[in-house]
Amino acid sequence: MGKRISWTHAAVAAAVLAGGGAAHATNGYMPHGFGIKAKGMGGASTALAHDGFAGVNNPASSAFAGNRWEIGGEIFQPKRSAGFDGLTPQVQSGREAFLIPEFGSNVVLSDKLSLGLTVYGNGGMNTSYAPFPDNSNLFGGTGKLGVDLMQLIIAPTVAYKVADGHALGVSPLLVYQRFKAYGLDGMGLPNQGNDHSRGLGVRVGYFGKLSDRVSVGASYSPKISMSKFDKYANLFAEQGDFDIPENYSMGVALQVTPTVQVALDYQGIQYSKVRSIGNPSNSMGAPGSADAPGFGWQDINVVKLGVQWQMSPQWTLRAGYNDGDNPIRPQDVQLNILAPGVIEKHLTLGATYRPNNQEELSFAVWHGKNNAVNGPAYLGLDGENNPVFGSATIRMKQNGFGFQYARKF
Repeated sequence: MGKRISWTHAAVAAAVLAGGGAAHATNGYMPHGFGIKAKGMGGASTALAHDGFAGVNNPASSAFAGNRWEIGGEIFQPKRSAGFDGLTPQVQSGREAFLIPEFGSNVVLSDKLSLGLTVYGNGGMNTSYAPFPDNSNLFGGTGKLGVDLMQLIIAPTVAYKVADGHALGVSPLLVYQRFKAYGLDGMGLPNQGNDHSRGLGVRVGYFGKLSDRVSVGASYSPKISMSKFDKYANLFAEQGDFDIPENYSMGVALQVTPTVQVALDYQGIQYSKVRSIGNPSNSMGAPGSADAPGFGWQDINVVKLGVQWQMSPQWTLRAGYNDGDNPIRPQDVQLNILAPGVIEKHLTLGATYRPNNQEELSFAVWHGKNNAVNGPAYLGLDGENNPVFGSATIRMKQNGFGFQYARKF
């Protein structure tokens, strides 16, 4: 009973903290990794079982993670800007620092069965552009322009060893979303304030130890159908629908020497299959219809490479590289002023310090390299009501650092 109570209290605390807001925008709008250890290794985690984040990385890894819990947080610092080339300066988005907490826990019930619980922010988009001196904004509306999307997921996990060194796992995903847009009155969309959405999904996984040196893993989550954002039925396709895209990963980890391990992941995210995200921004469908304009995001592929070196019994050092596709094409730049998730490459570092056999302190820092996309833009009508076209540029770079405390029991 004590373990169950500690899980519940920690999950509720993390959920309350996460409700304050999130602003991921790395591999599209999803983080480059989950858990501070994974973040220090470029996000590579599918074939590793070194923490309690099985519910998001690979449910089957819970069978090998042991008895432990961890709680942590990160400071995420994105820098975004947008402007119309030759007409406006690059306008910087405000709100450049966000606190994002996370929690993981794992309990071994028998030599075959393990349970876990993960609470995490899956992703989000946040921009806030100040108006020009005349109080107009980049979309021809008034006042500040921006959006705020937050996604919180609670993932209980069950893993079972089907054979020696091999396990299957499943995590039901309890999902909560919050969204707000403002400054879109130039598009005929008045400010509606916050709206909320809920859904239920699942993630399944396999984890296998092929030898003492090689482990492999795979994880899959189908598209999660979310309830609609009713206040934004005229902004998103399908009357305010904003589902969470299908995503999957495969990974391998190699123990190169007794102290050095290398991990490699491949991840796919199917943004195009969610109409509100994947529909072309120049679609001629009616607002709120299945063919309504979307952000035009394409599916992306991500490669995550990480290495960790156990320098001593107390210290483990990590480094990583994350290389993903940019989901935004030039023809969709203008609408993506609201969501400039164009970063492709991340460099990461991390470390874990163990003061004793029960406790761990982990750290990670990362940098998302600056990237920009330029594309055509509609600028309005001239004096004779003829459409005027130009070009727009969106940019993004980011830094982040995180801390995590873990305890084994």
